[in-house]
Amino acid sequence: MDCVVLSGRQLRRPLSSLCRSCSRRFLPQLSRSYASNSSPQPDIYDVVCVGGGPAGLSLLTALRSNPTTSGLRVALVEAQDLRKIRNWKLPPDRFSNRCSSLTPASAQFLDRIGAWSHVQRERVQPYHEMQVWDGVTDARIEFEWAPSAAGGKTIAYMNENLNLTSGLLRRLDELGGVTVYDGARVENITLGEETEELDFREWPIVHLAGGKQLAARLLVGADGANSPVRAFAGIEARGWDYDRHGVVATLELEGPGWGGDAMKIAYQRFLPTGPVAMLPLPGNCSTLVWSTTPSNAALLKSLSAKEFIALVNAAFRLSPVDLEFMHTLSSGQEDELSWRLRHTQFNYQAVPQTVIGVQEGTVASFPLKMRHADTYIGERVALVGDAAHTIHPLAGQGLNQGQGDVESLARTIEYAVSHGQDIGTRMSLEQYNSERYGPNHVLLGVCDKLHKVYSVGSGPLVPLRSLGLNAINAMGPVKDFFMNQAAGNGIKLF
Repeated sequence: MDCVVLSGRQLRRPLSSLCRSCSRRFLPQLSRSYASNSSPQPDIYDVVCVGGGPAGLSLLTALRSNPTTSGLRVALVEAQDLRKIRNWKLPPDRFSNRCSSLTPASAQFLDRIGAWSHVQRERVQPYHEMQVWDGVTDARIEFEWAPSAAGGKTIAYMNENLNLTSGLLRRLDELGGVTVYDGARVENITLGEETEELDFREWPIVHLAGGKQLAARLLVGADGANSPVRAFAGIEARGWDYDRHGVVATLELEGPGWGGDAMKIAYQRFLPTGPVAMLPLPGNCSTLVWSTTPSNAALLKSLSAKEFIALVNAAFRLSPVDLEFMHTLSSGQEDELSWRLRHTQFNYQAVPQTVIGVQEGTVASFPLKMRHADTYIGERVALVGDAAHTIHPLAGQGLNQGQGDVESLARTIEYAVSHGQDIGTRMSLEQYNSERYGPNHVLLGVCDKLHKVYSVGSGPLVPLRSLGLNAINAMGPVKDFFMNQAAGNGIKLF
């Protein structure tokens, strides 16, 4: 039913019901209330993804590579200049300090969307065994596949984040059909207005610096832990800071590892200040992820290369008490370690090979936190990756959680398109939220509790946790279950 505006009042009656005299008197003054024609009209897209990291790029690649969703009009908004990432290249013996562990399930998803072949595979290192132990009691668990294990012996793949994002960009360039706004800052996100042609009152409008506006049938937030998309949707993220920093670096070892190139091993030791992990890269290199206190992190970043190397070697060999003392020294860690190793007994082949170098410019740190959004969806909004959840790095599952989100959301959008649904409505997106929220919540909780349990340096909890670790290590089927869950190959618990 049409309505007219008369002196600010709407007459909700058909225009044909007005008498001729009233028509002659009022029709010249009739007008409908619209947005000003002078305001810029937004470009209209089915999907606008804010954030060009692994999660956002994987989602757009999945949509473009699927025949059902390839007809959607999609756009990417990214603050960085993506040309630098497209052209990213390092010498074969140098590696970025931001690496992630990709499970076989995540690698298979990347392969299905055609991105895995665009990753520089010579820079990807599969590892086949993981040694995890308690730094206080030396209780240990060894994760390794049985020789007859289905799907091979790979636990996960270590890969530089930039290698993955550059590979995804190459795959997107190959597919085409994505409008990219890189080097673009999001100034604001609002609901749209009604115009003479279209009604955007329920559509998110992304306002870019420079005046460009993008209207999104579905707005995807892949824009990190401080997500502007999540803020626009009014979705709260709850959690806490750990008062810990993750120190990362690219290390050079005296050899390719005790198992050689054919059997790479990852190591993680739980210390009262946080876990320290050394994960293999190609050749004699490894990546370090050391969760420790802010003061210890500041010390590590201030040390010379030889003193830093000494502290890293100490972290896998000395007692927590000795290690704590070495953190009180402003220098001289190399001599201190040499003296203390003469009085410390340990199995050389149960710890990583000795670190002999650290690549220049790779020592850095970042604060650790746990956050979980109340929901992953709103009306015409979906969150993926760190915008939805931020996890402690001790299990190496952050990137894999994001890939799981993307795979589920792409499948949800495919279903909506194939069934003629509006892809942006909450009803269409509910399947994604129900698939991912529960499993992510459990994994966040497990990693949080592990961090808290192993942060205790004394008391009755210490022997109890060691008993549990030794028990799991002795029970092959239980250990295999945990390995399958970590690799993404296990049965779905939710």
